[in-house]
Amino acid sequence: MSKEPSIHQLRPYLTLSEELHFGRAAARLFITQPALSQQIRELEKRQGVPVVERTSRTLTLTEAGQALLPEARAAVAAVDRLRRVADAQLRQISGRLVVETKGA
Repeated sequence: MSKEPSIHQLRPYLTLSEELHFGRAAARLFITQPALSQQIRELEKRQGVPVVERTSRTLTLTEAGQALLPEARAAVAAVDRLRRVADAQLRQISGRLVVETKGA
């Protein structure tokens, strides 16, 4: 049974799908290669399918990894849009808050 992947697993997966190399993807993400590998393993565990095929020389996306790619991109884009809207709303809040204490 699969569980929902976290956005923190989808972002590294997308970077890895672009680089097809753990070392380069980890460098882009400013994390260690073992940390990236762990994120991908956890994503695979949650989804119940392997998303990458690793050999000693190559890294490729599995059929499932390729199928999940557009949905992962859409999910990350949606979270990014949500953050931008929330940030815009925060910037629109203006005014001054005055706090008085009694007896001062």
